Amino acid sequence: MDTWQRRTLIYLVGLVGVILGYALAYDYGMSAFEGDPREFLHSLQVVVETFTTTGYGSDAPWSSTGMRLLVIVMDITGVVLIFLALPVLLFPLFEEAIETNAPTTVERDLADHVVICHFTPRGETLVTELESWDVDYIVVEPDGDRADDLYEAGYHVVHADPQSVEALERARLTDARALVADASDQVNTSIVLTAREVDEGVRTVSVVEEPDRARYHDLAGADAVLSPRRLLGESLASKVTTGVSTTLGDSIEVGEDFDIAELPVHRGSDLVGTTLAESGIREETGVNVIGAWFRGQFVSPPSPDAELDGSTVLLAAGTARQLERLKSRTLSSVRGFRRGETVIVGYGEVGQTIADNLSAANVPYTVLDQVEADGVDVVGDATEPADLRAAGVETARTVILALSKDTDAEFATLVVRDLNPEVEVIARAEETQNVTKMYRAGADYILSLATVSGRMLASTILEDEDVISMDQQVEIVRTDAGDLAGRTLGAADVRSRTGCTVVAVERNGTVLTDLGPDVRVQSGDSLVIAGTDAGVKRFQSFYQHRT
Repeated sequence: MDTWQRRTLIYLVGLVGVILGYALAYDYGMSAFEGDPREFLHSLQVVVETFTTTGYGSDAPWSSTGMRLLVIVMDITGVVLIFLALPVLLFPLFEEAIETNAPTTVERDLADHVVICHFTPRGETLVTELESWDVDYIVVEPDGDRADDLYEAGYHVVHADPQSVEALERARLTDARALVADASDQVNTSIVLTAREVDEGVRTVSVVEEPDRARYHDLAGADAVLSPRRLLGESLASKVTTGVSTTLGDSIEVGEDFDIAELPVHRGSDLVGTTLAESGIREETGVNVIGAWFRGQFVSPPSPDAELDGSTVLLAAGTARQLERLKSRTLSSVRGFRRGETVIVGYGEVGQTIADNLSAANVPYTVLDQVEADGVDVVGDATEPADLRAAGVETARTVILALSKDTDAEFATLVVRDLNPEVEVIARAEETQNVTKMYRAGADYILSLATVSGRMLASTILEDEDVISMDQQVEIVRTDAGDLAGRTLGAADVRSRTGCTVVAVERNGTVLTDLGPDVRVQSGDSLVIAGTDAGVKRFQSFYQHRT
């Protein structure tokens, strides 16, 4: 029974009870006050006539005060019940009649698609990624209201329970390339088991919330089990571990001796306060800066007048030796390694992963958490200045906020920045829409759990595509020459038209990296481009085919 039906039943039962109650009162009043007894059925008729305003029959007018008062109360009650019926019963009925309901089965031809069971914030990122690669999808959402909202928002969705064989059959799982189970651990294992019953050969990807339960997802038959919070912790920790080392961290190899790397500019680096043109990066290191993040916003190509600061992250291309030289310039000229230099705030799964990675890199740290446990150095509240002082925030070089609530992280950022204006603040965000607020609060680098996990799912599903996501924000894509064949890079004006940068051309087994505007693209060339999701999609729409 849905809400409207339950509400209608309650209203009708209450209405019958009120009418019967007034009928008994009227029957008694006619005998006691008017001295003119009536049959109960006649009394009931008068009450109904009064409530419906169709008339008062032969009993009007009444001579006694008691009966007059009773009839007045009945009049008011009838009007109230009539007007109450409009918003409670009729309006919802009309809304239900005109609203758009999500379908319960796939209404179009669909093949090689991805079936997404339950829709979460990371599912939104996954859908965006799939759309950028022109991969079809269908969301199987068991909540009716949620399914209707998604359908009205333009998502491809069916309202069904993904734990049932019938629902997955209606989502055409047998024709799908993969299934993503993205609910609770228990529900996800049930979905995987159901998928195996429908099609033993379909690829299943399950998201695990509690890492110690990953084994049960494997036993259920999942082909891949992903732990987004662990990946988030590793990504946050890498901002510190690559920052204290003079060796290059993770990079993407494009050619035999040509890499693309992400290099954060640290507070204290001699690059801070200079513009890109003034920095001399190209002249002194030989690398090509193909993009940069400025307070979380990716720009490609960056303006020569863009000023570098402690929140800037450079996306650079060059040889390993060239990138190493740039790496040494992005580091602070003075770094100590005293205990407490890095403060980890929050010791859940993300915080523990960060601590493990810092320990492996021999980076000293202090942990602050509200709950006393092994590995926690200071027990306290992340939003209390005294507790943050006790953890050494005032003398720390880096603070990593691994808090599960974005409001707590925003407030803690303000407090940390007030205690130590020069500290580097790295934070996690649960929801992507809160990233901008955290930057405004003073954070230097932020990763969203929804974005990281959504990209993680996409890279697992699109494993056959030649795409690499750098820190879950920028894509490095290999694509064929398409309509660029026969044109020079300068004439094509790729950067201004798409926001992407051509960083290399692969031709007859050779990788060309010294690309000026006069370089002419030939038929059969493969291009390596860097850009955001939107930029890559624009590039593909302008210049067509991917390899």
